[in-house]
Amino acid sequence: MKTYVSPAQRPDTETVVAVGSFDGVHLGHQALIAQLKAKAREHRVPSVVYTFDPPTRVLTQGVEFLSTLPEKLDLLARYGVDETIAMSFTTEFAARPKTAFLDDLRTLRPRTLVVGEDFHFGRGRAGSVDDLREVASEVVALPMHQLGGEDIKSTRIRELLAAGDVEGTGRLLGRHYDAQGVVIHGDQLGRTIGWPTANIGVPDGKALPLGVFAVVALGDNGQRWHGMANVGFRPTVNGKTRRFEVHLFDFEGDLYGKELQIKFFSHLRGEQKFGGLDELKAQLARDAQSARDVLRDVR
Repeated sequence: MKTYVSPAQRPDTETVVAVGSFDGVHLGHQALIAQLKAKAREHRVPSVVYTFDPPTRVLTQGVEFLSTLPEKLDLLARYGVDETIAMSFTTEFAARPKTAFLDDLRTLRPRTLVVGEDFHFGRGRAGSVDDLREVASEVVALPMHQLGGEDIKSTRIRELLAAGDVEGTGRLLGRHYDAQGVVIHGDQLGRTIGWPTANIGVPDGKALPLGVFAVVALGDNGQRWHGMANVGFRPTVNGKTRRFEVHLFDFEGDLYGKELQIKFFSHLRGEQKFGGLDELKAQLARDAQSARDVLRDVR
């Protein structure tokens, strides 16, 4: 998939374009992408996603994001998008009038535009679906996608993550929620009590569920491990900052500086404070058995 940082960078050809933040690339976004690809095949032109980094609500409302830009681009490529325009979403960009946004889209020469029916753009959200018809002869505005009668929205997914409900999150995403990061040095406490962990460094603002989880870790060379993750503040040792620590089952080696992708499969328990390290070790053994049971048939 080709990626650009402005519409002016791409070749001067006709396209079909889908517009939105695509935070998390959930089932609703996937429905937009399916429509985008169908229209691109119909017109025999490239499929293009015009998106924002960070997602608009991260800047305007201060929410956490579900996907870093690299994670989002990986997902868009996986779902078959030909090209992405990843616009830097700043306060200056948000303040542009709707006409400037329409000019961006004109540069892409869209045969068809695909958006959600509640899509708005420009300063004060002044632009609407009707305005898009100035740019493309066909505008497809899809209704809110639902699953089991529930609207699929990034806001709802963040709520589920905050509650530790990674199973519910996975249903709305159509896949397991994941986080990618580099293994960094920690205080190595886990190693001293027989439960060594890889400390995963993720960008500030990445939404993570709190608690203990059964996970699958993927390495950058196709390696795959089962394990358990703790995301939290480590109250037993009076931790002050959020840590993302993963224990990989049956693993020996050095992962420092390596990138891991951690997929959350099941919530095992919430974070809790123990009376001491022996009590913590006993609970970790129970957590590990629970995680192994959850992941027994996962390949």
